Amino acid sequence: MHRPARLWLGTQRSEDVPAVPVEPQGWLAARTEGERLRLRDARDSGRTLRVVEVHEDAVLVEFSKTVYFATGIVLRAPDGAEAVLGELPETEQSLRVAVGETLRLLNHTDPVPAEGTAPLVIGCTLPEAFRDAAAGHRVWLDDGRIGGVIRSVHPQHMDVEITHAGPTGSRLRAEKGINFPDTDLHLPALTEKDREDLAFVARHADNVNMSFVRSAQDVADLLARLEALDARSVDVTLKIETVGGFEHLSMILLEVMRWQDSGVMIARGDLAVETGFERMAEVQQEILWLCEAAHVPVVWATQVLETLAKRGLPSRAEITDAAQGQQAECVMLNKGPFVVEAIRTLSSVLERMSGHASKKTDLLRQLHAWRDFVRRGERAASWCGPVP
Repeated sequence: MHRPARLWLGTQRSEDVPAVPVEPQGWLAARTEGERLRLRDARDSGRTLRVVEVHEDAVLVEFSKTVYFATGIVLRAPDGAEAVLGELPETEQSLRVAVGETLRLLNHTDPVPAEGTAPLVIGCTLPEAFRDAAAGHRVWLDDGRIGGVIRSVHPQHMDVEITHAGPTGSRLRAEKGINFPDTDLHLPALTEKDREDLAFVARHADNVNMSFVRSAQDVADLLARLEALDARSVDVTLKIETVGGFEHLSMILLEVMRWQDSGVMIARGDLAVETGFERMAEVQQEILWLCEAAHVPVVWATQVLETLAKRGLPSRAEITDAAQGQQAECVMLNKGPFVVEAIRTLSSVLERMSGHASKKTDLLRQLHAWRDFVRRGERAASWCGPVP
């Protein structure tokens, strides 16, 4: 038997029970224990809350049926007195998915109530996916932490069988990305909103980044728009983050090389999800080779020294990864409370590595990194005195 859910109306008086604001405040103190408060919730369902405790600034209520609370809902007491729910605090939405479960992607992001044993449901903001995806195509969510295979596709939804998740399931939070590595998405290179934004970019920006570049035609459309805006002085950076972009990189480079100043960003987050993590090292090396041959500078991006920037202490693998960034012309760091320390560390690592390689060519310099450790050992021995 399930215990009733509990909620504070007014001020939160215990950490384990959430609270919602109520106006006016005087309405709370007038309540009595055992009283039943009535309301119509956000789904227009009639619900009853039973008063358990009464304080001057808060009332503890409990209820057995699911209630969808929303700002502005009216609460009615038995004596006819009314109160209104105030502005509700934001809460992070999430759900837990496990291998073998079905996740339903909807062709919209409108709220949908949970119903019995129906599939887990989330919204998708890419309508083209429901047109181009097919059964058997893979789907990755939240940077590859959760994966599945499409079992059926309909105009308004698609069902995905979860095949990759944590041993006890994985939590999927709101606003996480969805990748369709097997699906050839027929998307326009530039949306109408992009064209409007480029008019502003042409007047005020030095560089424009183009995400999810898939073909040379995508690049041609961008350059044509910039030319029409008389913005040849604006630099262009192309983000390679899809399998299609990688497969067509040679033609993409030939197209962008006619521009005055251009570059390529290896967006390793989405690219690793699309290609598979085990292939990421090989793919990024091939991108570096092609861009070096084309004399196009490269930005090494995504999760460089991320735990250092966010937590203050890097992993050994991160230091090695940052050192590999020396093969590019630029390394991108993400924000974090320790980003200054991350910048200092990155600068030190890249400075040391600059003597070992130029782009992808080993310089074969004299090896002397060990000398610093020898000098340190000599100083320590001198300080400790002679060993008997």
